Amino acid sequence: MERKSIDLINRRKPSGAAVMRPELTMALFRAFFEEWANSGYAAVSLERVAARAGAGKAAIYRRWPSKLEFACEAIRSVEVMRLGATDQGSLQADIREYLRATRAVLRHPLVRRIIPDLVAERLRSNELSAMLDGIAQARRQFGHRLLDRAVARNELRADLDRELALDLLFTSLYSRMIVRGKNFTKADLDRLGIALQTAIKTC
Repeated sequence: MERKSIDLINRRKPSGAAVMRPELTMALFRAFFEEWANSGYAAVSLERVAARAGAGKAAIYRRWPSKLEFACEAIRSVEVMRLGATDQGSLQADIREYLRATRAVLRHPLVRRIIPDLVAERLRSNELSAMLDGIAQARRQFGHRLLDRAVARNELRADLDRELALDLLFTSLYSRMIVRGKNFTKADLDRLGIALQTAIKTC
């Protein structure tokens, strides 16, 4: 009888606050990004994050053992720097879609404040290096697929300098929107897309 009671206890599902509710997890992610944007990663307070989400600090530590793991999963949850890989039919159209999707990411007010802090934090310590490398790698994989399609269509040489081409795709938007705090109109994107196509063909 005693053994059966123990087995029942072991199989019993957690109740109340012990349940890992997906909606609370998403609320914690939102609160983390808001706190990060306001104070910078180094000064993020998990107590304030929990309070923003309407939870206790224990809700965070049941999910993530450290602030770093919390940050990494939060980034993965929204995949802020990932893009789709839909073939638009031509190099110019693919570049235009890449620019449109990137602009949509960089226009988000929290992203515009978090990305510069990510870069600055990497210069101060190596804690976030793996996260940044993962974001950059995902973007460059998308870029490689874009270039592969253009090579297959005979729009680009197979021996082009891919690293230079991939750098060109992102730097113009980043420089204007993040470094200078300016926006790109749709007309700007069209002109930039034409300029990038010409530049990439010379890489």
